Amino acid sequence: MRQITGEVIPFLFKLATCSSPTTILDAKTANKLYQKLKKSLPDAKSELYYNNHFELLLAVILSAQATDKSVNKVTEQLFKQYKTPQDFLECGEIRLRNLIKTIGLAPTKATNIIKTCQLLLEEYEGKVPSTRIALERLPGVGRKTANVVLNEGFGQATIAVDTHVFRVSNRTGLAPGKTVLETEKKLLENTPTQWLASAHRYLILHGRYVCTARNFNCKECSISEECQFDAKSLD
Repeated sequence: MRQITGEVIPFLFKLATCSSPTTILDAKTANKLYQKLKKSLPDAKSELYYNNHFELLLAVILSAQATDKSVNKVTEQLFKQYKTPQDFLECGEIRLRNLIKTIGLAPTKATNIIKTCQLLLEEYEGKVPSTRIALERLPGVGRKTANVVLNEGFGQATIAVDTHVFRVSNRTGLAPGKTVLETEKKLLENTPTQWLASAHRYLILHGRYVCTARNFNCKECSISEECQFDAKSLD
């Protein structure tokens, strides 16, 4: 799950905002947009492999600047061998680094995972905390990662803004913003209450497979009628 870091939008996200609308979709249109996304993505769920809160946390940490597919190739076997924070401490940072070497930023991620496991054991009895403040204290966990864990793991009404969510939110007019945090806040404000728990899944999958960065497929887009993207093409 690729994520945006920092408060300044990197160059690669200019495609998301260059033709973005300046007005925000009204509540009725936003509701219709989510209804259509639900219809086109009836089984929307995270594409990361995990079985519990701990595995979800590690999978999301590993997914920073990497694809879910590349992470799943590693974690499918990793989680069979190492199941608890203590298991990972016994594994050790050097061995873990080798086990996840095919994923980008492996050395840093291995260090963060070992430190996170230590903190989980020292302060949370080996369990993943369910609050943003506690999650963001864990090494390798930023706001986006915390939002994913809170939403996917604990069912909280949070919306994690990665590259795909940021792009779809800006193009459609659902939540135009120049920063990740601005877009997240607007999404929380402008998403009808009944869609808050599932909005993240719909937006990320729509951005990943339909409203892509360069080859966006407006002909096959289920929300083209609601979308305000100036550069969309229905020819």
